[in-house]
Amino acid sequence: MWYLCVFYHRLLDYRKPEVESLAELFGAFDDEKKVQHLEWKLPEDHHPDSPFHFVNLPSEQVARDIANRSILVKGIYELWGEGPTFEELEAAIKDYPEERKLPFLAPHSTFKITVDSFGKVISFEEQTRRITSLAFIPFEGKVDLKNPDHKFWLMETDDYGTNNGLPPVVKRRYFFGREIGGADRKLLPTYQLKSRKYLGPTAMDAEMAFLMANQAMAKPGKLVYDPFVGTGSILVAAAHFGAITMGADIDIRVVRDGRGPDCNIWSNFKQYGLSSPVGLLRADNNLPPWRAGLKEMFDAIICDPPYGVRAGGRKSGGRKLLKGVVGPYTVSDHQRNDHIPSTAPYCLVECVHDLFDLAAKMLVMGGRLVFFYPVAREDEDTHNSSNSYPEHPCFELIATSEQILSSRYSRVLLTMVKMNPYTAEVEVAARLKHLDFRENHLKWLEDGNLHSAVFSPADASDGESKIGRELKPKYRGKYV
Repeated sequence: MWYLCVFYHRLLDYRKPEVESLAELFGAFDDEKKVQHLEWKLPEDHHPDSPFHFVNLPSEQVARDIANRSILVKGIYELWGEGPTFEELEAAIKDYPEERKLPFLAPHSTFKITVDSFGKVISFEEQTRRITSLAFIPFEGKVDLKNPDHKFWLMETDDYGTNNGLPPVVKRRYFFGREIGGADRKLLPTYQLKSRKYLGPTAMDAEMAFLMANQAMAKPGKLVYDPFVGTGSILVAAAHFGAITMGADIDIRVVRDGRGPDCNIWSNFKQYGLSSPVGLLRADNNLPPWRAGLKEMFDAIICDPPYGVRAGGRKSGGRKLLKGVVGPYTVSDHQRNDHIPSTAPYCLVECVHDLFDLAAKMLVMGGRLVFFYPVAREDEDTHNSSNSYPEHPCFELIATSEQILSSRYSRVLLTMVKMNPYTAEVEVAARLKHLDFRENHLKWLEDGNLHSAVFSPADASDGESKIGRELKPKYRGKYV
């Protein structure tokens, strides 16, 4: 059945991917073995950036579940009528099947009508006139503004000439429908960062963390892992949806100490009454601690890899390792508690390759990998082309959602699904894809795109390509 889906007018690239992920989570698709997508269409004369979309969903319950959990869906409605004029709206409502309307107009029920608009402000007096004009609908129940049984919405869009830069709508259009469900935006002020007990410089804001958790389909019983956990913002969102969480970070001070016994990652979970992570590890994404026998265990991996805008990536290393010292790295017992392991720069291309390797080995089949990847906005062809993002033979890319950070940079949320098992052949193919992707970005850097945070040649490995060796001394230390 077709429903009217009304979005909040923000993070436009994230709207449909979130709804489609939630649709899969709530069983909208029959075949669980392959990635499927919902059917969408726009109202007449509406731009793709419009907040109004029609979506085909299998049942009202699925629509309600999606709307109530979504962050960006303002509401999903059973549409009773629409039209460019109020007269046509009235005719459409009267033509809507009586058997669909009558159960919600019965005398024993309560109802509320809300008037809303996009692209204009409607005064209280005008809202009252709008509601009065709906007198042709035979409501027999009582009005209840606080806790009604049924909620109805009269929505309208203004014409493009007065939209002040909003998405073009050629003509004014009216919509009237029954609310199926709507987003709980109280989540965002509850989890806002400014009230968070323990924060770091790269803490993910609450809205984005919840979107990432929805893209990963976090739910009770699922195990979610963040290999760059920081102060735990992403895991807090996943835990809110009932997922079991686990995290790691290379900085032992973050996972072990925080800012004291009452101000650390654990404090954030306690603050919101959430289940604490089953474990927080000091671990290096480049040299993960997992034993060879430990295989598929995570249902989702959600993370924001370090790409050098606020904090550069780090891996295990240091002066001794960089000088080629061979032998075990040992720390005496009396120094162990206060020891901070040394680290070296960690370029994003290498970091993402290691992330893919971890996810391919440890995600269950059908598990999701959700992470941010930076792009330079000046080079539209680069991040819009089919080969602009890293790939892996085990994963299918199902959604890309861009968030503009500045006039020069964006970051894109990549949502991938594990479709193939990890094998020795896959490992070789993945390595070749990585080398090809790294070569392309080295070439891109050589062409003068030094502002990219995608690759840091100063940290290239000893086995890098010829072009990498030539770039290494030329661009040493040029990090974003």
